[in-house]
Amino acid sequence: MNETFDVVIVGGGMVGAAVACCLGNSTLKVAVIENSPPEAFAPEQPHDLRVSALSIASKNILSMVGAWEGVSSRRLCPFRRMRVWETAGDTEFCSDAVDYPELGYIVENRITQLALLDRLRDFGNVELICPASISKIHYIIGKPPVVELGNGRTLSAKLLVAADGGQSRVRQTVGLGVTSWDYQQHALVIYIETAYGQQDITWQRFVPSGPQAFLPLPGCFGSIVWYHSPDEVKRLKALSNDALKNELVAAFPDCLGKINKVLATASFPLKRQHAQNYVKPGVALVGDAAHMINPLAGQGVNIGLLDAAALAEVLIDANKQGLDIGDITVLKRYEKSRRNENLKMMTVMDVFYRVFSNEIMPIKFIRNLGLGLAERFKPVKNIVMRSAMGLDGNLPKLARGEKII
Repeated sequence: MNETFDVVIVGGGMVGAAVACCLGNSTLKVAVIENSPPEAFAPEQPHDLRVSALSIASKNILSMVGAWEGVSSRRLCPFRRMRVWETAGDTEFCSDAVDYPELGYIVENRITQLALLDRLRDFGNVELICPASISKIHYIIGKPPVVELGNGRTLSAKLLVAADGGQSRVRQTVGLGVTSWDYQQHALVIYIETAYGQQDITWQRFVPSGPQAFLPLPGCFGSIVWYHSPDEVKRLKALSNDALKNELVAAFPDCLGKINKVLATASFPLKRQHAQNYVKPGVALVGDAAHMINPLAGQGVNIGLLDAAALAEVLIDANKQGLDIGDITVLKRYEKSRRNENLKMMTVMDVFYRVFSNEIMPIKFIRNLGLGLAERFKPVKNIVMRSAMGLDGNLPKLARGEKII
């Protein structure tokens, strides 16, 4: 028997769950399909390797949908300072300059997802179907999209939301193409215990082989991200924890401090990918299904949460006006509000990455000059900070702390 929903969201990760929470308590009937639930949280667990630097805009969204308490009651690490430097240029950003207590928060992805999933269970208009597998997706323009589940349930919707990641099955099924390329670099993520207590700074240093980054975690822990060639990352990852610690001591700056232990590692290739369109009749892409960005400034999850808030705002507004939420003219409003903003952020990160990974002397001079100017001129620094915090640009209401229901 076919079950009818207004919105069916494929993917209950951070962005998919955020879409559902943004639609919570609306008059829209929503289903979220998620393959497997995240592991429950316990305070004594080691930190996950997958973490994100949540911006102030992301915190606003999570707060407005009632999920931030679920994050803060588990664990997070606020950071007030951000430092960027290379051989000759150096600049440090501090939240005090823009009258905020923090620039952002380092949070494990699983904790953000758990907080959102906990919250969406409070909404009477949202059903979480988890664990669930999809056996088939039916899509014909002019007819409602239909999703067949492995347990025999069949769901139809006015709108099918693809929140199922970079290899999105929904996107491929409905024929929305992507433009993508690899950076020919991998990132090695290293979870460490440091001799310092909890830190309030995140930093990136640029060297010829690629960036080196540090993200603070709650307590005396941190996450190191080491960008390098695929072969070198493979070599480093194969080392014992003690041998890898020695490599870190030799390659990283003194401000990293004493490393007590290397606890765990993971790696992934750097890739940029952008959907050529975010919408078709009855379908909308959000998060990694729509875009994959260089992780250099940690903006991937943040722009995904902005997608979620923007889509929800468009859908709720259209529904109040009695419009078909799956109509392409309605969905184009969402695409118009997000695609160019995301492309702008992706392009800035791409240029930043390529300029700072280049050893050609005129480019080195220009980038060092740029860092020097940023350090000397406070208005420039403040613009950069506000952008990184998600406080500028075409923001959806929830990101500004405004209600949509």
